[in-house]
Amino acid sequence: MKRFRILIQDHLNSFRTILIGFILLILAGALLLKLPFASKDGQSVPFINALFTSASAACVTGLVVYDTATQWTLFGRTVILILIQIGGLGVVTAFIMTMLLTGKQIGLIQRIAIQDSVSAPQIGGIVRFASFFIKGTFLMEGIGAALLLPSFAIEFGFFRGLGHALFHSISAFCNAGFDLMGSKAPFSSLVSFQSSIPVNAVICLLILIGGAGFLTWSDLLTNRFRLKGLRLQTKLILSSAAILLIVPFLYFFFLEFAGMPMKERILLSAFQSVTPRTAGFATMDYGKMSEPGLLLTIVLMMIGGAPGSTAGGMKLTTAAVIVLSALSSLRMKSDTNAFKRRIEPNIISNAYTLFFIYLSLFLISGTVISAMEQIPVISGLFECASAIGTVGLTVGITPQLCSVSKGILIFLMYLGRVGSLTLAYALVSANRKDNSRLPAEKLTVG
Repeated sequence: MKRFRILIQDHLNSFRTILIGFILLILAGALLLKLPFASKDGQSVPFINALFTSASAACVTGLVVYDTATQWTLFGRTVILILIQIGGLGVVTAFIMTMLLTGKQIGLIQRIAIQDSVSAPQIGGIVRFASFFIKGTFLMEGIGAALLLPSFAIEFGFFRGLGHALFHSISAFCNAGFDLMGSKAPFSSLVSFQSSIPVNAVICLLILIGGAGFLTWSDLLTNRFRLKGLRLQTKLILSSAAILLIVPFLYFFFLEFAGMPMKERILLSAFQSVTPRTAGFATMDYGKMSEPGLLLTIVLMMIGGAPGSTAGGMKLTTAAVIVLSALSSLRMKSDTNAFKRRIEPNIISNAYTLFFIYLSLFLISGTVISAMEQIPVISGLFECASAIGTVGLTVGITPQLCSVSKGILIFLMYLGRVGSLTLAYALVSANRKDNSRLPAEKLTVG
């Protein structure tokens, strides 16, 4: 029992390490971005705006109060890119990377922290997996930059295009959504490339690969892409991702972009199906999207990507478990099953807890911001879904928000990146376990 409590305490300490690590990273980034030479006009920006930008980058969100290309110098953009990379890897993984590079010994506490940071199912082989995660990240970002280079070199020249290709590849793979296209039109994201097949295809692939998570890719590679041998989590992630790509694509294709030329119609529908989970790039102005389209995008942003990935949101597996549990209940089945496997009750309980926390914060925050800013409720909800899902899409209201609203969004971005359960577990004491049970009584619901 004592060893068990020590192990639990180590996990709690790792959760606290994750929380504190992201806070320190955000504060460090804010102080660097507040320096006068981080801004092109040589003026120090207000701290709340520096903090907002740092939090958005470290939490790989993409919401901005300044246009990245026109506001920040090379130093400022470099700080943002480093924050995105560390935020995408996770502060614990980034720290472990430095330990691996310096040849330092990685102890049990560090291994537990890695496991909790990347949502790995077991601690065995965790260092090898972290190495695979880090190498895979840099490999994918390098390939992405190489594939984006021809399109950006034509548009901006070779050397500037190379910088743009690297920046956007890292931003896309880490699901951050920061861009450097403001030199063409402020806050324009990738609208000027909405007709470019190579840019759309590469950005979408980077988002999907980063959002699937390396646990998924490791499982696929181990089983040589044979579906039968995959873990239940991988099967749920792949099937859920496929549904959440196809259904939104059909909606956008037949309803939202019905009046567009066929090429743009296909590209816009595909891109807007991918980017809400959870990248934040846009090839259209979301301020001009219909309310049903915004509502569908909010749902996609809230769901997010896979556990242990660079994506945020409640996660694909959470949504899948809730849907499967509801279907089992409607069929009056005692167990919730998927792919000939039973899902444990505690997993279902965690899924509903996550859903409740995310939905409550989303609704309360969106309503408060809408009331304070005197904006339509759908706009406030959209911004909050984008923040807590660490997406970065916006209807164009972020730069005009007051400091209190920005503070709310900063908290949502932070919570969305570290995870609500991580925060809850970090606040729980290992000695508060209570095995007592009260008498049960029947209760009617519905």
